[in-house]
Amino acid sequence: MSVAVAPTLYTVEEFLAMDEHELYELVEGRLEKLNVSNLSSAVAVKTMSRLDVHVSAMKLGTIFSSESYFRLFPKKARNARKPDTSFISNERLPADWMEETTFAIAPDMAVEVLSPNDFAYKVAAKTREYLDAGVRLVWEINPHERLIMIHRADGTVTKLKEGDTLSGEDVVVGFTCPVKDIFPHVSEA
Repeated sequence: MSVAVAPTLYTVEEFLAMDEHELYELVEGRLEKLNVSNLSSAVAVKTMSRLDVHVSAMKLGTIFSSESYFRLFPKKARNARKPDTSFISNERLPADWMEETTFAIAPDMAVEVLSPNDFAYKVAAKTREYLDAGVRLVWEINPHERLIMIHRADGTVTKLKEGDTLSGEDVVVGFTCPVKDIFPHVSEA
């Protein structure tokens, strides 16, 4: 007879002290392995690069990569999430952010790039967590379908396809980019 063993639950501090914690997010105290692929990585870099050029030129705030953890879930103290890209405006960026290992505030915007092994229900839950925590704009990028779902704090959602233009709306003011430019060029052989 086998006995089920309860999974170990970690605090954020215990999680961050672990070797190789960067391969995971902490969700309700449990380790959740991050899914990545070459395509999702390339799309995340293109998105982050385009955002960073605009944000830096306009001096709007700071763009962060997937290395940054956010502890922004007041009702879920055992969560540490890391969006593929995030933005925090100058007005909201904590003065001591360079000394800290995690953020205790929600970013203004979070970008999630889907990988082949991502489950839709987990991505939906993560998006909901971001919005509930105060993230104003979430871009959910699906490289395989070549589309972007825009989730807003007011609950509205917009689907963008390759012929559309991506906008930072009132969060990353002035940012626009053709959706097709976020995705790698596909040659027709």
